[in-house]
Amino acid sequence: MENSPKSIRCKAAVCRAPGEPLVIEEVEVAPPKAFEVRIKIICTSLCHSDLTFWRRQDLSIFFPRILGHEAFGFIESLGDGVKGMEVGDAVVPTFLANCGECRECRAEKGNFCSVAPFSVLPGMPRDGTVRFTDAAGRPVNNFLGVSSFCEYTVVDISQVTKVDSALPPEKACLLSCGVSTGVGAVRKVAAVEAGSSVVIFGLGAVGLAVVEGARFQGAAKIIGVDVNPDKFDIGKSLGLTHFVNPKDNGEKSVVEIIKEMTDGGADYCFECIGLASLMSDAFNCSRVGVGKTIILGVEMHGNPLSIDSVEILKGRCIMGSLFGGIKAKIDIPILAKQYLNKELHLDEFITHEVNFMDINKAFDLLVQGKSLRCIIWMNQ
Repeated sequence: MENSPKSIRCKAAVCRAPGEPLVIEEVEVAPPKAFEVRIKIICTSLCHSDLTFWRRQDLSIFFPRILGHEAFGFIESLGDGVKGMEVGDAVVPTFLANCGECRECRAEKGNFCSVAPFSVLPGMPRDGTVRFTDAAGRPVNNFLGVSSFCEYTVVDISQVTKVDSALPPEKACLLSCGVSTGVGAVRKVAAVEAGSSVVIFGLGAVGLAVVEGARFQGAAKIIGVDVNPDKFDIGKSLGLTHFVNPKDNGEKSVVEIIKEMTDGGADYCFECIGLASLMSDAFNCSRVGVGKTIILGVEMHGNPLSIDSVEILKGRCIMGSLFGGIKAKIDIPILAKQYLNKELHLDEFITHEVNFMDINKAFDLLVQGKSLRCIIWMNQ
């Protein structure tokens, strides 16, 4: 670790075209610029959002690209102007910034930082330039300002949160995105109340994190909707009380079944897959007058959502949520403490672990619906 950092040559899993297997290549990682840190990644994991951006042909102009945004590591070097962090600190990067100083970050509600605004563009948030080059000296694009599928990466300080070193790396990694998104959406966006009814469409990692959050908040009825019956058992371990498989409904629609189970409609509905049709179903399952529907899934085909305006007038609402409404530097340490105090469940989310050289196995497992979170260890 150096006081005057230089470029580092290391291995990265580079995606050169949408949907193609990642290629392990040597890349050069630039030293951090002002208000940036360079992180030695210990482990990373594959989030469904990575899969979505990996597949989308309309974003092909952003390739080659180093994907990945859910990770844990240690700060290797600091750029000018970085305060409150030191070389060697245990940290998690996040795709959404939290500078702590702008109007949005200081506000009680909302989590869209104006200093480093969220963007799917390929460069870093403050100057739009990239921090990676390949063996031929050609630029390799960043992803969400994180790019954790690399042994070292450079991240804006607003997108880095210190975590308790007692937290196991693979558990800290989960708080970098998926679990925080689901639990945060329950607590901070929906504000789920004790005794309420909750419906979750999609029991992937984010959906199961919603289950965990609803259990933590004391929801009385927690209903999961998924076509994979295996999700019921793991869901029950996190607090799921009921399970609906749309394939087993006969002539009844999911909306009809949910309304029967919740005496006319659920208090809170969450869409965690990313399909406009299911977003509509989630809304139509909500309780007239007070029902809240929270959209967490990124629409995987780019389709618009259509809602009957008359149903909105009946007092229902539909809300979007990015990163579960959490402010990373405030809320992630709280979640970490709750895990260490055995109040928050994290272990159940890790279903597979692979070496970095086998990163494409993680993609295969997620595409096949066999994994929740696959931890990818960089040097094991």
